[in-house]
Amino acid sequence: MHGTKTVEQEVSSYYIAHEIAETYRGMMIAIPEDEWRIFRTMSAAAMGATLLELARKVRLRTLRKTPRGPKKPRPKREANTKQSHVSTAKLLMGRKANVVTP
Repeated sequence: MHGTKTVEQEVSSYYIAHEIAETYRGMMIAIPEDEWRIFRTMSAAAMGATLLELARKVRLRTLRKTPRGPKKPRPKREANTKQSHVSTAKLLMGRKANVVTP
C-alpha cells in the first residue's frame, strides 16, 4: 500500500474529499441501483478487502498537497514624526464647521 506516513504528509484531505464527492455523483448517475446490492450482502472482512484493493489503485500524484512557500516578513512601519494622527471624526467635524450655507 501507500503507507500511513506518506498519506499523512503528502496527500491533501481536501483533494480526497473533492474526488470522492465528484466520483460519487457520477457513479450514482451512471451505475444502476441493482449493481450496488452486492455491497449490502458483503461481510465486513470482504468489504475491507475490496476497499483495500481499490485503495491500492489510487494515484497519489493527483491528490498531493500544495506546499506553501515561506512567508515574507512584514515591512517595518516608519513612524511619521512630522504629522501626528488625527481621527476621521475630527476631520469630518471640521468640515461641517467650515461649510458656509447660502
